[in-house]
Amino acid sequence: MPELLIEGAKVALRRFSAGDIGDDYLGWLNDPLLMRYSNQRFAHHNRQSSLRYLASFEDSPNFFLSVRDRANDRLLGTMTAYVSPHHGTADMGILIGAAEARGRGVGLDAWCTLMAWLLAKQGLRKVTAGTLACNTSMLRLVHDSGMEAEGVRRQQEIVNGAPQDILYFARFRDA
Repeated sequence: MPELLIEGAKVALRRFSAGDIGDDYLGWLNDPLLMRYSNQRFAHHNRQSSLRYLASFEDSPNFFLSVRDRANDRLLGTMTAYVSPHHGTADMGILIGAAEARGRGVGLDAWCTLMAWLLAKQGLRKVTAGTLACNTSMLRLVHDSGMEAEGVRRQQEIVNGAPQDILYFARFRDA
């Protein structure tokens, strides 16, 4: 797979590799607080399950990226983009795991950097994302990135015993 480097103001995005699967990464995936809004909270992750997930991106149009601090190359999180070449769309996801990176605009920089790259360099016409209505951090990120609300799936998932809506957002290349 060819090298890939996408640079933002604060982050560098590279293809996630087997070498990124360390104690920090596995700790993020198994952290109940960090995963409280993700369906990943229903699974336990180890090196083997993470290698299987990484392998699922091989020979696909999708991207599994590491989010790295531009200043010191430290792994801060991960991003995914599930690409539909036939429709010219991608659905993005993000996990900022490193505690020191949260609340500093790292996630927004990573999000905007990948979204701009997908729309401009990959030639996609639309990028989408979805999040639970109770995930206020993710809601702030999608709003601050310029994505627009597109739809609601009412009371789709249960969080802490209460039904939650899933909200969908999008940004078009020509917006």
